[in-house]
Amino acid sequence: MNPTYNFRDQVALITGAGSGMGLATAQAFAEAGAAVVLADVDEAAVRAASEALNEGGHNTIAVVCDVADETSVAATVERAVAEFGRLDMAFNNAGIQIPLSDAADEELEYFEKVHAVNLRGVWACMKHELRQMRAQGSGAIVNCSSLGGLVGAAGRASYHSSKFGVIGLTQSAALQYAPRGVRINAVCPGTIVTPMVTAMFGNGELDRERALAITPMGRFGKPEEIASAVLWLCSPGASFVVGAALPVDGGYVAQ
Repeated sequence: MNPTYNFRDQVALITGAGSGMGLATAQAFAEAGAAVVLADVDEAAVRAASEALNEGGHNTIAVVCDVADETSVAATVERAVAEFGRLDMAFNNAGIQIPLSDAADEELEYFEKVHAVNLRGVWACMKHELRQMRAQGSGAIVNCSSLGGLVGAAGRASYHSSKFGVIGLTQSAALQYAPRGVRINAVCPGTIVTPMVTAMFGNGELDRERALAITPMGRFGKPEEIASAVLWLCSPGASFVVGAALPVDGGYVAQ
């Protein structure tokens, strides 16, 4: 049984909230009483997600946001504060994958694309969220890294470098903001059954049987399990947790 949280009168912002881990986390925050800002580059998906939550009696808004564009990120945070008056929690989750490549042959285009979203996007989100939280003197941010931020993998140098970078951003900013009442941590998902991972199984980018075989728990994770970790990191239960990179991977990196 998962713990229950009371986030009433608090505001959460989730990027990549149109599906997968972001949507599961938005739903979990909403069910815990928070007002939730769902942000995603996919307008149709994020609006449908917000509408469904509101029909269930929750208080959410949808914002179209491209995290690779700092202007878009700034506008998203401004909209959140304009709508709800504050910002207490953020899950900087938006991310993309790129095709497998030999490190000697990969196109610059792919390197720049994955870093623009996975690393620069987290940087921009954290930057503008911190401006509001700094003014409040309180807040909790969780950045989405990956097991790919903790270990390498052949053929995925650019993707993994973006996720390693997220941990560096997280730890450095966490040290700066811990004395100011803002806690910053990262979550490192393993193989989670999301639309992105399902597509990778389908197109051969990820071998399903091998991925299962190297996961000690013998199963893949669920988006709701990432949501549970994020809510805990944002909760009073994690009040002394700062700068952590929490693996939620079925034991993969413990091997």
